[in-house]
Formats: sequence, C-alpha cells, structure tokens
Amino acid sequence: MTEAAKPRRKAVRIKIRPELKTDEKNALDRHWRGLFLDRLAETSNVSEAARTAGVNPSRAYKIRRFDPDFAQQWHLALLEGYEHLEMETLDRLRVGMGKDGPKFDITNALRLLALHKDSIARQRSLREYDEEDAILAKLDARIEQMRAREMAAAKLLLSDTEGATHAAGAY
Repeated sequence: MTEAAKPRRKAVRIKIRPELKTDEKNALDRHWRGLFLDRLAETSNVSEAARTAGVNPSRAYKIRRFDPDFAQQWHLALLEGYEHLEMETLDRLRVGMGKDGPKFDITNALRLLALHKDSIARQRSLREYDEEDAILAKLDARIEQMRAREMAAAKLLLSDTEGATHAAGAY
C-alpha cells in the first residue's frame, strides 16, 4: 500500500468469536492486515481482500470497529481503490475497450465515482492536510537548525573578536 511510509503502531489484539473464524486457516499469516489492505486498495472488494488475506470478512469488519489505526488504513485503501477506478475509467474512455478484453461497465463506474465524490474529496483533503503538516514540521526543523548554526557562528565570531581585542591590548 502507498501509505507504507507512515509509522504503524502495534496492532490491537481483539478477541474473535469462533463463528467469525470460519473458513480461516488454523494459523493466520501475521501480516494478514497488510495483505487485506493491499488487496482492498486494488479491488475495493472486502470479500476478495479477506480471501486473499486468508481471513473471514467478519474478522476484518470487527477489527475495523475496534482498531482506529486499522479503520484509518481501511479508509485510505478504499480511497486508493477509488483512484484506481477513476484512472481505469479514464483509460477506458480514452482508449476504448477491446472486444476480447475484460468487461468494464463505464456507466456504473461513473455513477459510483459520482456517489462517492464527497467522501473521496474529504479523504483527499485530509491526506493533503497531513502532508501539509509534515512539510511544515520539516520546515520548522530546518529553520531551527539554521538558527542554531547562526547562533554558533555568532558566538565564534564574538570569541574571535574578543581574542583579537585581547591580543591588540597586549602590545
């Protein structure tokens, strides 16, 4: 997933009832959440993402309810999925669809994108806000470094001036 650069906190452990574990492997892959989120971003399909991760979809929904980090990553994955759908729709509109290629319902894709336009815009603005905060933090750190270097240079200059004054007075 593209948000991999963000630091992740340790996953919240949530008790899962046996009926939410049906069709799961005995030993879950400890990276199932990442596998799930990656596939969700690719397909926007929870069932497909759960199948890929080897978990019951109910487990994923329950974890989303109780783990705010996972819920946020879920929403980011869906945003990425909408971006994929938007790009694929644009490509199909520009290039067209071959007779033998996979079926693609442009009308419904456009309807879906229109229905979710507000949530997509909201998620994008939140992401841009986070990016803006990160940029401002980097700029603040850079300015602080510049101030520290300026103070060090001023101290050095002052000590050199004092040394020169003392040396001149010795003659």
